[in-house]
Amino acid sequence: MLQQARQVLKQYFGYDSFRIGQEQVIQNVLEGRDTLCVMPTGGGKSVCYQIPSLCSDGTTIVISPLISLMKDQVDILRSNGIPAAFINSSLTYSQIDQTMEDVRNGLTKLLYIAPERLENESFCKELSQLNVPFVAIDEAHCISQWGHDFRPSYRIISNLVSLWNKKPTLIALTATATPSVIDDICSLLAIDEEDVYITGFSRENLSFKVLVGVDKDKYVKKYIQSYPNETGIIYAATRKSVESVYEMLLKSGVRVAKYHAGMTETERTKEQNRFLNDEVQIIVATNAFGMGINKTNVRFVIHYQMPRNMESYYQEAGRAGRDGLPSECILLYSSVDEQTQRFLIDQSLDRSRIPFELKKLQTMVDYCHTQHCLQAYIVEYFGEQVSQECGQCGNCTDERPKTDVTEETQKVLSCVVRMGQKFGKTITADVLAGARNKKVVDFKHLSTYGILKPMSSKEVSRFIEFLIAEKLLSVKPGQYPTIYVSEKGKEVLIGDRKVLRRLSEEPKVVIKDDPLFEHLRALRKQIADRESVPPFVVFSDKTLRDMCEKKPIDEESFLDVSGVGQNKLERYGEVFIEAIREFVS
Repeated sequence: MLQQARQVLKQYFGYDSFRIGQEQVIQNVLEGRDTLCVMPTGGGKSVCYQIPSLCSDGTTIVISPLISLMKDQVDILRSNGIPAAFINSSLTYSQIDQTMEDVRNGLTKLLYIAPERLENESFCKELSQLNVPFVAIDEAHCISQWGHDFRPSYRIISNLVSLWNKKPTLIALTATATPSVIDDICSLLAIDEEDVYITGFSRENLSFKVLVGVDKDKYVKKYIQSYPNETGIIYAATRKSVESVYEMLLKSGVRVAKYHAGMTETERTKEQNRFLNDEVQIIVATNAFGMGINKTNVRFVIHYQMPRNMESYYQEAGRAGRDGLPSECILLYSSVDEQTQRFLIDQSLDRSRIPFELKKLQTMVDYCHTQHCLQAYIVEYFGEQVSQECGQCGNCTDERPKTDVTEETQKVLSCVVRMGQKFGKTITADVLAGARNKKVVDFKHLSTYGILKPMSSKEVSRFIEFLIAEKLLSVKPGQYPTIYVSEKGKEVLIGDRKVLRRLSEEPKVVIKDDPLFEHLRALRKQIADRESVPPFVVFSDKTLRDMCEKKPIDEESFLDVSGVGQNKLERYGEVFIEAIREFVS
């Protein structure tokens, strides 16, 4: 059987050998054993049911959750000479009738359908008349109530096999499944533990990075300018954010498309096709775009805002580098992102899932503040043990020195204890920073009040988030989450454990004898004298240093200089730009 499978792989797909895990899964399926395949995005899951289908008589039924994903798969199969079709809401009744006629006549090897289609009794009756050797369930995590993308319609699938006198072999496939989700899938589909194949969650060609508190618009613009010929996806949490980033890039001259649920289906299809056909460089999208993209040459994925859970993040980030080439996954985090996601979770129709979703959200917040290997953090979340760091993520390559923050940590932990371990990080940060707002009046008597001055409440809050990520503080989830000292944190309190943290800023480099800086400083002095103001009122030294670094020679790039706003552009832009042009020419 495997010899035939290899021949089919070469004939239709043009590969000489299978990827890791594919051969074992295919053999198991061809032996008629119901199988669960957990394989990372880009690992080649679809081949695991397509090859068995081509090695057998009849039509394989593929259950897929998204119209766009079905179309991508069918287009690829047809281009490889494989007869495939789909049935979903994008087709007319006559098109559906014709598709089913082709299936009945044995002209279709793979038929893709949406799970909701199984709610139609007459359609199920038609399926029962077909010769169906296999039923493939794509994005199988949707079947689990513990999954991040649970769909009640997927529960119907467990009854599907009863349609046929001879039971088809089931193959469930997913890229994002925690141990609890895997157990749930196996229980619902009656898949034995020995028929579960997990090839690992690590994507060695991806490098992960988290940036906290950066100017997101400036970063995105600069990053894209650095890679003008590379394709990328920018994910945002809300429609409003998608529109904002889209307009910002459009005005910057970037070839960009957008995708969100507020657009019509026709508009979304048009924009997605522009991206797939390389008519644009970038697409800005909400998570509605997550599972529906099969483009292989995406070189980077930027999350403009933090997603609500790790499954969504890894699935979306995994759109990068599907061709196996080195690609980047960058998450831009700010504390507002957490508030945005809490609001979106609170709007959930199923109130019973809110505590569960909030717990997942906290895992994402922890990811954004950990100083350990990011790839390892992700892989361990999905239940896989890691023996070594990836060596290429933003944390592994961060060369900033670490400083001992054990004393500061003890102060925070002590404050949490003295506040009864029943308050959130915001009010705790206010107490530690010695804030004077009304909320902390009742805590002014504590010995820990103001103990972390002169840090601001915002800085203390970030430090608390770091301690949560380091598992020294734990979070009790809920509408108003509270923090408490963990067992690991207690070891710090009694002096049995040290805490190290990377410096919050890059080490400052002293620039000496920069002739351009001296040139600009002299110009600044002339202007200041003429206007009878101190030189720093015109521009600070920091702004001049940034001018020396960026060397702006037009108004748009001059606005990118730190400390330059529209007003100063209008007042001083022309003269400074001219000075820089003369100097660099």
